[in-house]
Amino acid sequence: MAQPLDIAPDGALAAPPGPARKGPMDRFIDGIEWIAAFFVGIVALNTFTAVVMRKFFAVTIPDYYNFGQFMLGILIFWGIAATSYRGTHITVDLVWANASPKYQRWIDVFATLVLLFVVTVQTWTLFDKVRGTYNDHVLTFDMHMPTWPFFAVAWAGDVSAVLLIAIRTYRLIFHPDEMHDPKIAATE
Repeated sequence: MAQPLDIAPDGALAAPPGPARKGPMDRFIDGIEWIAAFFVGIVALNTFTAVVMRKFFAVTIPDYYNFGQFMLGILIFWGIAATSYRGTHITVDLVWANASPKYQRWIDVFATLVLLFVVTVQTWTLFDKVRGTYNDHVLTFDMHMPTWPFFAVAWAGDVSAVLLIAIRTYRLIFHPDEMHDPKIAATE
C-alpha cells in the first residue's frame, strides 16, 4: 500500500521521510532486544515441549524444570536490558506529566542515573553469584550439568542493561534528539 504524501507549510507535496539510518549504537540496541526475544522463545518452547511430552507420551525431559528456571532467570535479566534503553516499561509519571519540558528532562536524567546505579550494583552482585556457583561446582539434578553458564548468560544480560542505561543517560544529557521517544526529543 502506498504511503500518503505530506503537504509542506508552503503547500507543496512532499514524500514521507524514508527510514532513518541506524548507527552502530542503534544496531547494538536492536541486537539486545532480539536476544531478549530469543530467550522468550526458548522459555516458551521448553514449556510447550515439556507439557506435550508429559501429557501425550508420559515422558519427562531430564532437567527440564531446572532448565526452565535458569532460562526464565536469563529472560528476566535480558528483558531488563531490553526495556532499560527504550523507557517504555510501565511507569508512574504523575509528577513528570505535570512538569514543564525543562523539568521533565531533569527528571528523566535523574531517574536514569538512579537506575544506572541500581542496575550496576545488581550486576556486581550477580557476578558474585556466577563466581560462587562456578567455584562450588553446583550441578543440575538429573544430568549433572554445571549451572554457572546459565548464571553467566544472565549476568551478560545485566551487563547489557548497564551499557544500555549508560547509553540512554549519555543521549538524554548530550543528544536527546537521538532518543526514540519523541517526547524526550521535544524537550531539548
